Amino acid sequence: MQLSNCNTVFRPLFKPEVLLKRMPEKKSALIFGAGPVGTLLALYLHRRGYNCEVHDRRPDLRLSGKEDGRSINLALSERGLHALRQIIPEEEILQTGVPMYGRMMHDTEGATSYQPYGKDGQSIFSVSRNALNLRLLQHAGKKEGVNLHFESRCNDVNFETGEAVIQDKTTGESQTIQSDLIFGADGAYSAVRGAMTKAPRYEYIQHYIEHGYKEFNIPAGPNGTWRMERNALHIWPRGNFMMIALPNPDGSFTGTLFFPFEGPLSFAGLKNTEDVTAFFKKYFADLVPLIPDAASAFFDHPLGSLVTIRSGPWVRGNALLIGDAAHAIVPFYGQGLNAGFEDVYLLDKMAAEHNLDFAAVLRPFEQSRRPDTDAISELSMQNFIEMRDLVGDRTFLLRKKIEGRLNQLFPELWVPLYTQVTFSRNPYREALESGKEHDRIMEQLMALPDVEIHWQNDEWLAEAIFRFIGNPPELESVTA
Repeated sequence: MQLSNCNTVFRPLFKPEVLLKRMPEKKSALIFGAGPVGTLLALYLHRRGYNCEVHDRRPDLRLSGKEDGRSINLALSERGLHALRQIIPEEEILQTGVPMYGRMMHDTEGATSYQPYGKDGQSIFSVSRNALNLRLLQHAGKKEGVNLHFESRCNDVNFETGEAVIQDKTTGESQTIQSDLIFGADGAYSAVRGAMTKAPRYEYIQHYIEHGYKEFNIPAGPNGTWRMERNALHIWPRGNFMMIALPNPDGSFTGTLFFPFEGPLSFAGLKNTEDVTAFFKKYFADLVPLIPDAASAFFDHPLGSLVTIRSGPWVRGNALLIGDAAHAIVPFYGQGLNAGFEDVYLLDKMAAEHNLDFAAVLRPFEQSRRPDTDAISELSMQNFIEMRDLVGDRTFLLRKKIEGRLNQLFPELWVPLYTQVTFSRNPYREALESGKEHDRIMEQLMALPDVEIHWQNDEWLAEAIFRFIGNPPELESVTA
C-alpha cells in the first residue's frame, strides 16, 4: 500500500542557494499530500478564504489516470460522506461507488450466507480510491487560489519560522516556501511528521501486523455483469487469513488476500505456480473459476504491508498532521479514509467556532481528536479478528441476530457497535466504550440456558436483557 506523499530523506535546512519565495499576503496554507484528505482539506480552506499550495511527490493523477503503488478499495460511510457533501454534491460522489448492504460470507465448500450491515436501506459504498481522488483533484484544480504541484517533494520543515524546503523532482531545484499554516496530509510515511520527530520528546510508535496483502482483479462477466452478488462485501474467512472482494461499477470486483508474511501457511510458503493453484483450490474453490489467472496475478502483483501509527504531538508551530500522517490504521473497519475526511470536517468546524482562527485551534483540535483516532485504531484490529475468525462461527452469528433484534425492540437503548461506527458520526471513543459494555452484557446473555431457543421470544429477551442492564422506568411500558 503506497501511503507516502513526501520523501522521508531530509536535507539540511535553507542552504544559501535555496530560493525563498514569500506567498501572497492573503492567508496561506501549505499542504503536503494531494491524496483524498489533502485535496479535501484544500477545498475546505479555500472556502474559508485561504490560498492553498498543495505539493505531492507523485505524478498528477489527472494526467496519468493511475496512481503508482497499491490501494485497497475504499468503503465510504457516513463520516466520510458527511465531510464530502459539504463540498461536492452527494450524487456526484456516489457515481463512482457501488452500495454494499451487508457481508456475504463464503465457506470452503462455496456455500454463502449473508449478514446485513444495518437496517433496510443502510449501506456503505465501495469506491475506487483513484476515482474519488481524481474527482477531488478536478474540483480543486478549478479553484482560483488552489495550486496543485506534483512530483514535488518535501525535504524539510522549519517549524519555528513556518517555512518548508520543497524540491522539484524533475529539475532538482529547491525552494523555501513560508506559509501561515502547514499541513502534513502526506500519508503514513509522512515527511512532515519525519521533520517533527527531530524535536525532543516526540513520541512515535509504528507497528506492522504479521499479515500482508495482495490484490486480485475479479473480471466482470459478459456485458459487464457482476459474477457475484453486487451489493455486498464478500468475505472468505479462513481463521488466520481471509480474502475479501469489493464491487466496482464496471462489473468487476477488487479482491484482496490478507495473509501472514511468514509461517507454514503464508506468502513465503507459496513459492511457485503449483503452490498457489493448490492453495486457491483448497481454500477459495468458488473463486478459482472467477480468477482463472490467480497464480500469475499472485506473482505479478506487489505485496503490501499493513501498519498502525501513533505519534505526537501532531502540532508544532503552525503545522498540523492530519489523516494517516497523524494516525494511520489497518483497513479492517473501512474507516481510515473516513476518519481522515472527518478530521478535515471537525477541524473546519472548530475553526468556524473560533472566528476562523485556524492557527488558534490546532492544539485544541489534536487534544479533542486524538482519543477518537486511538479508539478507531483499536476497533480496526478487533474487526480484523471478527472478519477472519468469527463471521462464520455459529455462536457469533447467533449473537449478531440477537443484537439485531435488541436494536429493533429498543432502538434508543441498543445501537450495535458497527452501526455506531459506520452509520453515525458519534465519537469513535463513545462507540468503543459502548461496544465493551455490549460485550459484557452479551457474554452473560449468551451463557443463559437454551438461549438459542428462547431468544426469538421478545418477552423472554426483554426480561433477560434488563436482568443485566437494569430496567429504566421510562422503558417499563416498552417491555410490558
